[in-house]
Amino acid sequence: MPNFSVIIAVYNDWGALEDCLRALDRQENAPSFEVIVVDDGSDASVPESVGLSNYRFPLKVLRQGHAGIATARNFGVQNASGSILVFTDADCEMRPDCLSILHAAVLNSPRHSCYQLRLVSDCSTLTGRAEQLRLISIQSQTLQPDGSIRYLNTAGFAIRRACLNSGAQLFDPHARRAEDTLLLANLILRADLPLFVGEAIVQHTIRLSWTECMLKDMRSAWREGPTYDMIAAKGVTVRMDDLARMKMMITMWNSAKQPSIGRMAWLMVISRRAVHRIVRLLYKVVGRFLRRSPSSATVYE
Repeated sequence: MPNFSVIIAVYNDWGALEDCLRALDRQENAPSFEVIVVDDGSDASVPESVGLSNYRFPLKVLRQGHAGIATARNFGVQNASGSILVFTDADCEMRPDCLSILHAAVLNSPRHSCYQLRLVSDCSTLTGRAEQLRLISIQSQTLQPDGSIRYLNTAGFAIRRACLNSGAQLFDPHARRAEDTLLLANLILRADLPLFVGEAIVQHTIRLSWTECMLKDMRSAWREGPTYDMIAAKGVTVRMDDLARMKMMITMWNSAKQPSIGRMAWLMVISRRAVHRIVRLLYKVVGRFLRRSPSSATVYE
């Protein structure tokens, strides 16, 4: 039985997935682990190169009808054998020592049930540098004095299987986006923030242009709306207040002085966050109108 089960939900990301799997195959001094790929109803079938590659780890490729990333990850959990469930994305690559460092953290911190890995970005493009700037700032801003972090991103996240309630789903299938933020809200409610494992590094590669990123942000902001309504109903605050947001903007501005990042990256982050915020406000206005309208009996999304 493997110690770790690495679960990757995929939707039309086959090219990126092969790089992700090769990175897992390069893990050094790692505990025994399996990899479970869940195809969330992609348009194209699984490439033969994925199933036929001779990896050093057991690989399962499962398929479901398109139901969203939360449902896909839950399906992966149901078919996992490891005592530690590790989540990453198809467009992410773990550094060669990532799983060995995570394993040491799990052994040395038995009182923690979950772990957030450090996320970095491929800085070879402007969109990648902007993502690096955002990740540096948000991870430093949400790090707590006790080493835990008020942040959860399933591009690099691990949780002990033993802490899951029998038969319960880890991710809420009603959350079509921001399902990891909803999970964070549930962890906050039970005072169980993830331990930040800063030396276990996962690199995220953005393959989209600036325009494509903006369009994706608009779609994501709208689809996250119902999830944040669910979080608000729990009485949990997961978003930064205006003061914390301002501090993060200043941190990003200072970090943008690095030659490897640059101030253009800062402008890109600001523009993307502005678009995201405008769409979120629009969602609130439209949602308030629909809830007041007696003729509206449908759930907006």
